[in-house]
Amino acid sequence: MEIIDKNGNTVPNQQSKRVLTGIIGIILGSLGIHKFILGYTKEGLILLGFAVVTCGIGTSLTGLIGLIEGIIYLTKSDDEFMHTYQANKKAWF
Repeated sequence: MEIIDKNGNTVPNQQSKRVLTGIIGIILGSLGIHKFILGYTKEGLILLGFAVVTCGIGTSLTGLIGLIEGIIYLTKSDDEFMHTYQANKKAWF
């Protein structure tokens, strides 16, 4: 299947990272690891930095974000996930 990003460019064929990212988002979402898997370095650093700066107190908030995103990732189809998060790079929710 050919995937086209928001700019109309064809994205090279790639495998969906939906299941891996969803599970990691649920388990390690408080550290933003799921963002790094998708290639969202800036967003991953924001979540990781927030956890570090708050000395772990903020991990409840970032963990909730990871949980919600993990569930969203797992409820999407592979094609929808690849189009939304891998091709068009939708960073949050």
